Amino acid sequence: QVQLVESGGALVQVGGSLRLSCAHSGSSFNMWVMGWYRQAPGKQRELVASMNGGSSGDYGDSVKGRFTISRDNAKKAVFLQMNNLKPEDTAVYYCYGNQDGKDYWGQGTQVTVSS
Repeated sequence: QVQLVESGGALVQVGGSLRLSCAHSGSSFNMWVMGWYRQAPGKQRELVASMNGGSSGDYGDSVKGRFTISRDNAKKAVFLQMNNLKPEDTAVYYCYGNQDGKDYWGQGTQVTVSS
């Protein structure tokens, strides 16, 4: 069973930056679609960013220009660089992976942006 383990969540002030990391325990990581979702209290889980084994990423409208997804296939890890954080970015951030139509989720890491 593949495990996804997030790290990097924290309390940060408005305008600050954070970098989330997600470690993947399985094999053939470069074949996986990887991404980040988030869920704020009382809201549905939403896509933050995703990318396939290449170098381009797709982003939710609310984070475009502020967040950057990247991956290191050799280290089997995916990252989310978050800049210019806003209070509305406060949420639990989940690492997501998909291979052959099967979804995998991490346990989540809390990001809190204080004003």
